[in-house]
Order: sequence, then C-alpha cells, then structure tokens
Amino acid sequence: METHDSIIDLDNNATTPVDPQVNEAMAACQALGLANPASQHTAGQRARRKLEDLRDQICGHLGGRRTPGSADQLIFTSGGTEANNLALHGLAGSPPGRVIVSAVEHPSIQAPADALQACGFEVIRLGVNTSGVVCCQQLAELVTPETRLVSIMLGNNETGVLQPMREIAQLCKAQGVYLHTDAVQAVGKIDVNFQELGVSALSLSGHKLHGPVGIGALLARSTPTINPLLRGGHQQQGVRPGTESVCLAVGLERALALWRDQVHARDQQLSLTRDRFETSLCRQIPQVVINGGGAPRLPHTSNVSFPGVDRQLLFLALDQAGVACSTGSACSSGATEPSPVLRAMNLPQTLLETALRFSVSVHTTHRQIDLAVDRIVSVFNHLRRDLPAKNRARSGRHSGTKTL
Repeated sequence: METHDSIIDLDNNATTPVDPQVNEAMAACQALGLANPASQHTAGQRARRKLEDLRDQICGHLGGRRTPGSADQLIFTSGGTEANNLALHGLAGSPPGRVIVSAVEHPSIQAPADALQACGFEVIRLGVNTSGVVCCQQLAELVTPETRLVSIMLGNNETGVLQPMREIAQLCKAQGVYLHTDAVQAVGKIDVNFQELGVSALSLSGHKLHGPVGIGALLARSTPTINPLLRGGHQQQGVRPGTESVCLAVGLERALALWRDQVHARDQQLSLTRDRFETSLCRQIPQVVINGGGAPRLPHTSNVSFPGVDRQLLFLALDQAGVACSTGSACSSGATEPSPVLRAMNLPQTLLETALRFSVSVHTTHRQIDLAVDRIVSVFNHLRRDLPAKNRARSGRHSGTKTL
C-alpha cells in the first residue's frame, strides 16, 4: 500500500490541536513567573486572585453561577477522566444505594461504576435503542428512593449520539436524585449551558476543545457534597488537593472563550464538514452504514461501518495511506474487540466488526475531507479485491442506522 507524507487528522475526538491564541495566552502567563497560588505571601496571593478570576470566567462560559451564596463549584482536574471519576465517587456517597449509568458511557464512567459496585452499590446500566439513545421511560422505572446518582453522557464519544438530557434532568430533579453528565465531547462543539441543562454536575476536558492537555474540570451545583478522590492538601476546598496550574487554567479559559464567541458558527461549520464527509463516502461506497445516523448527533463525529472489510485491517491500511481515524474510544484504542458502545446498540455483527470512528475539527478543510474520502475509497476497494467473494456478499444495509 502506498504511504503518504501528508496526514489527514480525522481523529479529533482523541485530541484537538491547540489553538494558536491559546498557546499565546499560556506563554504570556508563563512569562509572568507566577508563584504557587496556595502560598500565603503577596506573590502567592496574586496568583490566587488570577486563578479565582479564571474560575469565575470559565464558570460563566459554561453557564454556571458564581453569585455569592449560590455559587456553582468549578473544580479543576487533570482532564475528563479524573472529572468523571470524581463525579461518580464524589457524588455517590457511601453504600448501600443505587447508581445508574448508561450502557454507552466512556470507560472513565464504566470503570468507576464497576468500582462502586465492588464497594457495595447496586449499579444498573441503562440500555439504549439501535440508534444509541436511552429510554427515559425505562430510566423513570429504575429511579427509586435508594438511587444516589444517575450518570448519562451528553454526547457519545464514538457515535456522537446526543441524549435527551433536559428530559432526564427533569426526571431526576423530580425524584431528588443527582445527575451527572459527561460533556467532554460536547463542550467546544455545541451550545452547552449548565443551568439550562439542569444537571447536578458536568465534566469537560481542555484538549478536546483546542485547549491544553492536562486540565479539565467538574462543574457542580453548590448543594452536592463532593467526596474527594485525593487527600493531602487544602486546595479547592479539599475536594481536589494539589497545586493548581494557573497557566493551564489560562489555556482552558481562552479555549472556552473562543468557543463561546463562535459557538453557533462552529456548530454549523462542523456539521457541514461532517456531512460532506458522510455524503461523499456513502455516494462512493453505497454499502457503508453511519451508526447512530438516525438520531440527533454531535456535529463532528461519524461512526462508519464498512461491511465486508475487517476494521483492524482497514484502520491499519488507512494509517499507511495517511488518514488518521480510530477503532473506538482513545482510552481503549489498544483493544481489538468490537466497541462496547456499538454492542449496546445491538448492531448486527457485520457492522460491529467493520466500524471505524472519524471526527473532524474546526481546522478540518473541505479539501482535506475530499482527499480523505478518495484515500478511504481506494483502500476499501483494494481490501475488497483481496477478500473471498462470500465475504463480500455479506455487505448490505441494515435497520436502525442511516445511509445517505
């Protein structure tokens, strides 16, 4: 297979390039030589004021409240994984009790849920339909007086499918149950407003929205008591001890400010780019299937099955051809098993075994999309020629998905 020097990055759900303005803001902060914001001397107090100003600004970008007496909590973390772990362990409290998560959550929700179950919680995984959407009626039946926490992601990291979060929030509020949402893939792409969503807590990560790696946050209402994962420091009211990085907070704030200033234009641009990719791909390879394509989705994510071709072979061949994509979540990209998310959607085996994830960013050009599709089509046809006829005959369209 011919190799290409120019790599087209269609794996932006794994990470996004840092915006130049974010780099500039962080460099300017670094040049200040700020002291440890936990230090009591004047230089430390100056750094603390800068950090708290950033906390207020970030909270505002996300639609949180920082008014005295009813201020929402913004807890800086190392990223989305830590924020999700903090949400589940911090909000569930002590066993016994019931915790409900969806069957299509990110590994950083699934693994803490397993840990809570091992500690004595009853953990229930809420199923989804073939489009990847949870059933609110089923959730209403599962929420009992013993339920401590519900955690359902806003937008799926593999399919982009959006969940009916406002309806879920109303249900949980009526029952007095905390609701957390993993919004890591949604913040920076669509309009996300903490107060309007009605959730108790929300996770985000800087490097998913053209900010720096190494910082994320858990935004929570003022009422929940969040138990810490770490101990040994007084920072962030002891909820997340450890020295905060003012420069990383500067980068996160700048990335969020850029998103907030252009949120609707960014959403539209991403949708046009993603739709161009899917339309062109489906026109040239009619048997491909867009998993979750029949449901509302994040504008930048496309999960595509290529019936008749092994996904691992296709992935490796595309990598050689200069198209970067993914076989699933970046946190489990080393796995060779079919995606648990697609399994939970009860997709046919022919779709499970042939699915790849493609994700664009605001920096992805239409020229790159057209070139990427050309490479994908070429690789697909090359692999198909090498397969026995009986395997090629398995290709086809399937219900519960979208073909364009």
